[in-house]
Amino acid sequence: MSKKTISKGKFNGIAACANAAGVITAAAMDQRGSLKKSIGKAMGHDASNDDLTNFKISVTKILTPFASAILMDPEYGLPTLEHRAKGTGVLLAYEKTGYDASLKGRLPDLLEHFSVLRLVEAGANAIKILLYYNPFDTAEINTHKHAFIERIGAECKANDVPFFLEPLAYDDRFDEKGFEFAKIKPKYVSGYMTEFSKERYGVDVLKVEVPVNMKYVSGTSSYNGTEEAYTRAEALQLFKEASDAATKPFIYLSAGVSDEVFRETIQLAGESGANFSGVLCGRATWQDAVPIFGSQGKEALEAWLSDRGVANIKALNVVVEKYAKPWTTVYGGEKNIEIV
Repeated sequence: MSKKTISKGKFNGIAACANAAGVITAAAMDQRGSLKKSIGKAMGHDASNDDLTNFKISVTKILTPFASAILMDPEYGLPTLEHRAKGTGVLLAYEKTGYDASLKGRLPDLLEHFSVLRLVEAGANAIKILLYYNPFDTAEINTHKHAFIERIGAECKANDVPFFLEPLAYDDRFDEKGFEFAKIKPKYVSGYMTEFSKERYGVDVLKVEVPVNMKYVSGTSSYNGTEEAYTRAEALQLFKEASDAATKPFIYLSAGVSDEVFRETIQLAGESGANFSGVLCGRATWQDAVPIFGSQGKEALEAWLSDRGVANIKALNVVVEKYAKPWTTVYGGEKNIEIV
């Protein structure tokens, strides 16, 4: 394998988000509107911006001692960064939350008051972008998205900071959580892993969905028992095929499933031989704490996080550390990387 050249800033930024073994065990806390609504629902009235920030502070303070990095939004989350554990890397989100449903294609947009430079100045070791992506959408829509990602890649390159891209597969004809989409999801995930591994986009790490929906994988604890989209053996093959489609380091996101389901998912990925380099796990770790915070307040939240939240993240870390490979593996290992 030929030597891989990586700039010093990008190498150090990825390393800052990984643990000593080169594996990324990051916590995600960049949820905005949806989390605020959930907190408000539990409170019985609209949550304030301060309520959202205070929730994020508690999660950051209690969970980052067990995470290699924290993914945060700059709109409500910057005050949390001073509460993170020493040595915890920082990924900051650059995209606006959600999308304009009146426009076709779930088109992306950026936060108006930030740039990559400003995010780095705010403490980012890496920049994260979420992109809804259908590899089989019209050329007009996907050209728009490709150009958008090319611009972000160029901006990250200019500031010598890593670019973490989170593509989310969709097809407007289907419910993304439903059975029909589950059957076609593997080719959508493999499709975007192939596309955004291309050098033209400047992506350094892919933050991806698993290629299957676990509730439709027969032979697993997560199976709903009624609809089979794939057997366990087929799921293992699909994990490996999606992994092989990537020529960049990639990590898995939890996508809002429970901590038990996500642990089983990562076990399956590991058994398949998928070349993943860790996880960026959010709601699977802390989502059950939202109603506690809303109804009982910060003290009860922190008690739950210190008990169940820490137990969740520790249990996930055991599985990740067993199966994940260092982010440098895809390049032949750190010895095969030339830092410039």
